[in-house]
Amino acid sequence: MSGYNGVLISDQWLQSQFTQVELHSLKSKFGSIKNQNGKVKVGDLPPLMVKLKAFCTTFTEEEIREVLGEAYGDMSNEIDFETFLRAYLNLQGHVTAKAGGPKNSSFLKAITTTLLHTISESEKASYVTHINIYLGDDPFLKQFLPLDPATNDLFDLAKDGVLLCKLINVAVPGTIDERTINTKRVLNPWERNENHTLCLNSAKAIGCTVVNIGCQDLVEGRPHLVFSLISQIIKIQLLADLNLKKTPQLVELVEDNSDVEDLMGLAPEKVLLKWMNFHLKKGGYERTVTNFSSDLKDAKAYTYLLNVLAPEYCNPSTLDAKDPFERANMVLDHAEKMGCKRYLSPRDIVEGSSNLNLAFVAQIFHQRNGLSTDSRKLSFAERMSDDAQTCRDERCFRLWINSLGISSYVNNVFEDVRNGWILLEVLDKVSPGSVNWMQASKPPIKMPFRKVENCNQVISIGMQLKFSLVNVQGNDIVQGNKKLIVAFLGQLMRYHMLQLLKSLRSHSRSRGRDVTDAHILNWANMKVQCSGRTSRMESFKDKSLSNGLFFLELLSAVDPRVVNWNLVTKGEKDDEKRLNATYIISVARKLGCSIFSLPEDIMEVNPKMILSLTASIMYWSIQQALEEGESSPFPLSTPDASPAPSICGEDDTSSLGGEFSHLTIDDAASDTTVSSQFED
Repeated sequence: MSGYNGVLISDQWLQSQFTQVELHSLKSKFGSIKNQNGKVKVGDLPPLMVKLKAFCTTFTEEEIREVLGEAYGDMSNEIDFETFLRAYLNLQGHVTAKAGGPKNSSFLKAITTTLLHTISESEKASYVTHINIYLGDDPFLKQFLPLDPATNDLFDLAKDGVLLCKLINVAVPGTIDERTINTKRVLNPWERNENHTLCLNSAKAIGCTVVNIGCQDLVEGRPHLVFSLISQIIKIQLLADLNLKKTPQLVELVEDNSDVEDLMGLAPEKVLLKWMNFHLKKGGYERTVTNFSSDLKDAKAYTYLLNVLAPEYCNPSTLDAKDPFERANMVLDHAEKMGCKRYLSPRDIVEGSSNLNLAFVAQIFHQRNGLSTDSRKLSFAERMSDDAQTCRDERCFRLWINSLGISSYVNNVFEDVRNGWILLEVLDKVSPGSVNWMQASKPPIKMPFRKVENCNQVISIGMQLKFSLVNVQGNDIVQGNKKLIVAFLGQLMRYHMLQLLKSLRSHSRSRGRDVTDAHILNWANMKVQCSGRTSRMESFKDKSLSNGLFFLELLSAVDPRVVNWNLVTKGEKDDEKRLNATYIISVARKLGCSIFSLPEDIMEVNPKMILSLTASIMYWSIQQALEEGESSPFPLSTPDASPAPSICGEDDTSSLGGEFSHLTIDDAASDTTVSSQFED
């Protein structure tokens, strides 16, 4: 491995979509089609793409040419390697779309797996109305609102990143510490890029799939990509309560308590359909609604639903209306009397706009769900809920898995991993070639022993990767043992982080050696010490970390301008600790770190999440050192920053000696001294 060099991509998001093995392979293939001048044109790609394993059984060369022509127009345009990678991801999305997608796929996955350049004006008008309502009173944005849906004001306003960051906080309050958003009327390119980096990392942290969306896309205000992101954020807000934790009354939708686990594993939109059909059956509607498009075009299902939920506003003539437009208009009048905002038009219903219909049904659910408050059923639903720590673990692993770009989408980790398929996909992503797909069974899996076979292979690969899996069997995963699933995913996430760091370490003088937990611990302490500060992290269980000051000093050490010390508290009381923890997460995401932790993880010093946070900062810092060793495109200080003086006398951008060469920990001992705390 001494001669191994990682492939670095300027767009960090794009880099995260591929393993180093994949990048090396694709770069080699890209280089093989360069002409005598070292150039590659769009038209050169189809003959290459059709031979790749990912597309050879799905597309013909002519079909690939058609897809690329739609995306890039002139086939004689020259492209670079990064554009080639984006074209590869685009074709991967078309593979999923051509296959029809997985049956339980979520809109969050489907929304960006195809390259959609056309934008529905009705949807745009609906989202603009939503933004005008929820952000109209925002102290900063109110000077630009209300937006006119007939113009491109939405995409122009999104260019500085403020609108998107604020919208994320509307969808999931508290995701972004708004003190970290750059909110000036005129932002410089560096500040704008920071906002978009914060936006994309925060969007991933609430469950958005940001495939094919990079910072530059948002800076340029590319309509179809901005629209895709806004659509996902708004839908997350509208579907936030469609789970047993937020709405335990949903347990009424299942007749048998044994079916509750199946309900917990459904995607939010599937739960919404189940809720709608539950009331339609009560109202005497004879059909089953299976989608938010064609099944709702005649507006009859809406009529029955609203008559069940709000009979006091019922208009008997609605069902007698022969014109679908007339019936749809009466449905919207009925909903408006219930207090639902009119986000869509009768034409949207009749034409079967799936996104707007989904949003409309979700709005009806929020306004009046019509579910029972039976204390016995509610008590059962509450017993099914996990404790706070388990919920946080599930959330973290779910978001991390969905960020990897695998073909499946996870709605509930504990339910979705039980057939083993998703775990095999994750293992193949973080350790390419480790999965024997000839011995794997793809969902839907009817035979129980096939699920056990998948999970046995998962455990076998875990042992090959030296995970601690004493007395753990595949059947434990099939049975949904949450403690063991959390333990396995914790080690898998840690392995992934260490592999990413190892790929960067290959550039340093200590190339070829594995990165361990102890290296990460020592690196963090070294960085803080070199910045002239005295705080220290004894271990990832160190209770002194709860005040957040060490991580703020670490962030300041890797980028002196990023922390505004005027906003930092002493971290003595719980409310001060929360302020610091929230600020830490947003600052790290603003830098470019992928963080899936919550403030509580820092306040309570959760070792797994403390390791994850530290490793993410380390990865970003070393990657920046590699890039800035060639050039430094942005200034390293601003008037707002309060950097600490360096005592090490070495510029990180000069070499990686300041990152890895000072790590003199014995590899043989490091795993037992630090990482053993994660194997419980």
